[in-house]
Amino acid sequence: MTNPHSPTPSHKPRPWIDLLVSIVIPSVILMKLSGDDYLGSTWALVVGLAFPLGWGLFELVKYRKYNFIAVLGVISVGLTGGIGLMELDPQWLAIKEAAVPLVIGLAVLVSTRTQYPLVRTLLYNPSVLDVDKIRASLVQHNNETEFESRLLKASYLFSGTFFFSSAMNYILAKWIVTSPAGTQAFNEELGRMTLVSYPMIAIPSMIMMIAIFYYLWRTIRRLTGYTLEEVMSPHLHQHPERAGDHSSSK
Repeated sequence: MTNPHSPTPSHKPRPWIDLLVSIVIPSVILMKLSGDDYLGSTWALVVGLAFPLGWGLFELVKYRKYNFIAVLGVISVGLTGGIGLMELDPQWLAIKEAAVPLVIGLAVLVSTRTQYPLVRTLLYNPSVLDVDKIRASLVQHNNETEFESRLLKASYLFSGTFFFSSAMNYILAKWIVTSPAGTQAFNEELGRMTLVSYPMIAIPSMIMMIAIFYYLWRTIRRLTGYTLEEVMSPHLHQHPERAGDHSSSK
């Protein structure tokens, strides 16, 4: 029987499912089913955007990951649907596409002036790195000040990835989506923009974030002397077969 007091299930990254549900399926629906012979422009927009919106809400509710970026993603999809259904000027779509990553980038910058910089939450956190072990070594080698300086630089670089995304989103939206909202052409262009945004924006942004993490790891390596494996979070070293053995022994 299921234990009603069981903890929230752990969230495992599923990039291919995320890509399929959030990018591929909505794009195909918008581009291929917007004609009057199929769903029509309005219902194609509703059905197409329901996939990423529903998936985002499912992830939030099931894993209770009410983080700032996830919530913004759900809001973004909802705004896109609102622009299409209310048949607003396509200019608003370009503004919305640019505004979401711009807000995140500004939030990253503002957070550097607080006790909880977002780069710590997303990159330098106990679920990824053994923060206590790193901190102890930094104190031992008197490298805390230099590390904080480099962590601040990583925050600036991190915010830069969102500013890049904001600018590219605006350019793509203005370039591709030119038809009036609420039309079949608008839906097709929206689907095309969604597909194009992945290789032109998402992948470059991902590469930049990996480069920032590499920069952070190189900093940790130089200032502490530890290898990446030695400073990974302890729970990442746990062998999955142990959990399997434990469950099979019940």
